[in-house]
Amino acid sequence: MNRIDKKLNEEGKLLSIYFTAGYPSLNDTEKIIINLEESGVDMVEIGLPFSDPLADGPTIQDSSTQAIKNGMNSNVLFDQLKDIRSKVSIPLIVMGYFNPILQYGVEAFCKKCSEAGIDGLIIPDLPINYFELKYKSIFKDYGLYNMFLIAPQTPEERIRHIDEISNGFIYMVSSSSVTGSKNTFDSDQLAYFKKIKEMNLSSKRIIGFGVGNKETYNTAVQYSKGAIIGSAFIKHLKLKGVNSINEFIKSIRK
Repeated sequence: MNRIDKKLNEEGKLLSIYFTAGYPSLNDTEKIIINLEESGVDMVEIGLPFSDPLADGPTIQDSSTQAIKNGMNSNVLFDQLKDIRSKVSIPLIVMGYFNPILQYGVEAFCKKCSEAGIDGLIIPDLPINYFELKYKSIFKDYGLYNMFLIAPQTPEERIRHIDEISNGFIYMVSSSSVTGSKNTFDSDQLAYFKKIKEMNLSSKRIIGFGVGNKETYNTAVQYSKGAIIGSAFIKHLKLKGVNSINEFIKSIRK
């Protein structure tokens, strides 16, 4: 069983943390992952930096720009992750845009992910039909899950299709705007959460975009299996560094 499924089948609500590989410093990747597991985080999303991140707000964009300046790329990341499975056991997901993966070679990228013990990928700009037609079998061959995103404007028919073909969880984007943490969710977002919950999908859902504190985390998990925090965590790393990760996680899960 994939580590993502094992985690999703556990009791309780999940906290997943996103960070940009190579930020704040190039060689922080392993330490951040280890510290996150030690702090009680359930899953980690490792962001592969890209020069034109369409869905990302200013915090993640800035971290991506800095990571690239620091020298981060796919080869560096895979080198940093080669021994990670001897040090952590939680699910690890690589989140990145399709262009760098395509440039690397999709099968070669999947092979490297599998060798490093990565459990799945989230590729926001990879169309579902394109994935099903060209890459689904490659992901399966290497034991990797590909998690799809849904958003408030996603038609019900498409959501049902995603539910049918999904492995792991559905990444439920909380708003149609870019990433970034907020203090609360508005009434439209809550109505969207409720609507999706009432669809009784067979796949577990994890909410991301706009989750950044205890309040938004607790609200999100009322409607889902868990929540993903990215921008707020990256801001914390910028201010307080990689040795203060436990402090941030405690502020979410007091």
